[in-house]
Amino acid sequence: MAENLDDLVRTLRASGGDSTSVEVKAAGGGLPQSLTASLSALANLPGGGTLILGLDERSGFRPVPLADPQALKQGLAGKARTLTPPVSLSISDGIVDGLPVIVAQVHECDPSAKPCRVTAGNVAYIRGYDGDFPLSDLEIQGFLAARRPPLFDRQPVDGATADDLDPELVASYLATVRERDATGLGRFDDDAELLRRAGVIMAGGQPTVAGLLALGVHPQQFFPRFVIQAAAEPLPEDPPEVRARNQITITGSIPRMLDAALDWARRTFDTTIVANPDGTVTDRPAYPLVAFREIIANALIHRDLDHWSQAFAIEVRLRRDRLVVTNPGGLYGITVDRLGRDAVTSARNGLLVAICQHVRSSSAGGRVIEALASGIPTIAHELSTHGLPQAQYIDTGIRFTVLLRRPAGMLTAAASLTATELRVYDALAAGPRSVAELETALGMTRPNIRKALRALRNRGLVDQDGGKGRPTTYRQPADTVRR
Repeated sequence: MAENLDDLVRTLRASGGDSTSVEVKAAGGGLPQSLTASLSALANLPGGGTLILGLDERSGFRPVPLADPQALKQGLAGKARTLTPPVSLSISDGIVDGLPVIVAQVHECDPSAKPCRVTAGNVAYIRGYDGDFPLSDLEIQGFLAARRPPLFDRQPVDGATADDLDPELVASYLATVRERDATGLGRFDDDAELLRRAGVIMAGGQPTVAGLLALGVHPQQFFPRFVIQAAAEPLPEDPPEVRARNQITITGSIPRMLDAALDWARRTFDTTIVANPDGTVTDRPAYPLVAFREIIANALIHRDLDHWSQAFAIEVRLRRDRLVVTNPGGLYGITVDRLGRDAVTSARNGLLVAICQHVRSSSAGGRVIEALASGIPTIAHELSTHGLPQAQYIDTGIRFTVLLRRPAGMLTAAASLTATELRVYDALAAGPRSVAELETALGMTRPNIRKALRALRNRGLVDQDGGKGRPTTYRQPADTVRR
């Protein structure tokens, strides 16, 4: 444990903040009130997480004296019993910089009992970067739905008919199946029989959810939020009223949405002019398009399709220093630590994956997916080739997020900010705000906001206007970010 603890503390100090799976509490004056929420959130996290008592994040994760470690351990075990179901802990002692700390492994709650709730108040929490947030009613439904095998993609679409399938996509699909799977599915000469046996349609010709999403004319007629919402952060020179650039809602079938997302990326990503060894000069986007395509294809194929998720879209947010892609539904049949390491092709939407193996992109005629577990390695290779940090994958059980970051040489001081400081910094992109306005927008406490603002001011990333009896607001300087 000591060796692992040393590595963990070094990582926390290097990143400047907690992580999704690690929560640190100073606990110098006893167990903090926020501890119960953290236990709930970590128990709901796939794989669970780690709780450390005795480190102060505000001082760079330096140890603080613990008056009675034994009493803290007993209190921690007692707190774990105040949740439903009770949280399972493995508590051990550790030493950081010569002082004792308490390390608790918070074991993941059994998926059949999720979400883990604080019994008093019946509130469940989820991790969001380095914070704990109450689950909404819809998110709770997501945990409840995860107790059953995901078969929603096999269901017929109420009100849909064969006329809601795209003839061009269907013809391409049939041709590909007969070429690539001639002795299996492709041996059926009758088109309707092939589509039925493939799960595209039901016996009476009614499309399934998978069939409509993969080959439909306009699936959003039946599933309005099965879309991609993409937007880029405003430029520093944009006026304060500008909230986003190149905002778009992408609709259509999966192959057409994939094409449209790539078109958006080409228009939106920053580009640099690169001289190649062969003497040619090309434009290089800030993020490799091949990696972006794999991320979007995975989001489209593996997003949750159950009833609870129908209010949520796939979201793409291009920030100054990172690209964030989020889709409803966590990983299925695999954990984050195994992504790209094992040749695992587990799929939440098995029928949709099977259909999309034979669906071709409408613009270039390329495959939508390969279903060979090659997507994550491809992303890793492309990022490495472009000199970018490796992707960060975050699975909260009902939401999956991919983070791509720009290399250190292309970032401003914002790259080394903690997650809390980044949230405050990003909130000021739309224009000057007071502490009270930030509190309302972010749902954070005023002390945490003020702490983040002080750190941002010290780095020259935020300017303060007003003060000394006048209204005080904070804003990003015009020259903060170098594009």
